Amino acid sequence: MNDITDLLAATADTDGDALARLRAGLATRAAAQDLLDVAFTTVDSPVGPLLLAATERGLLRVAYAREDHDAVLEALAHKVSPRILRAPQRLDRASRELDEYFAGTRTAFDLPLDHALSHGFRQLVQSRLPDIGYGTTLSYKQVAELVGSPAAVRAVGTACATNPLPVVVPCHRVVKSDGGIGQYVGGVEAKAALLELESAA
Repeated sequence: MNDITDLLAATADTDGDALARLRAGLATRAAAQDLLDVAFTTVDSPVGPLLLAATERGLLRVAYAREDHDAVLEALAHKVSPRILRAPQRLDRASRELDEYFAGTRTAFDLPLDHALSHGFRQLVQSRLPDIGYGTTLSYKQVAELVGSPAAVRAVGTACATNPLPVVVPCHRVVKSDGGIGQYVGGVEAKAALLELESAA
């Protein structure tokens, strides 16, 4: 523990490098001792900063800034585990694939996902969203038909609105039957930006 004590003391003398090393060291030790249940980091993107969180099973959460990252982390601590720590290494692959997506060089994500935050019909809908091809859209009604519940249009809308993995699980590809863009957890502007990115590829 002396090295951690030394790092804490050093934080008074440096501009944050020691604190960064301390955080990295804590994350490494927590993971090695099986004390890290949820790792998180933030990444920059054309639609604003995104919070990424993952368990050992896979990517658990992608959150827009407008969702309030602190509130999202607090919810994860209550719903999944309080053993949550900034540990970017666990999210390197997700960060890289998101960079590739926003650069227009990736059309599908190939990440292990942890669906622990969704259940029942919502999880069913969300599991089918990756079937909507890059650069295409389906209406809420068409998605309801896709999952075998043609009358459940509103429930499909709710499943899209509560998708814990936006961008990666492409709820932005679900639009209104009249051609309207519809609502989106990241905001209408973000949804339009994602659709424009995909249509330009």
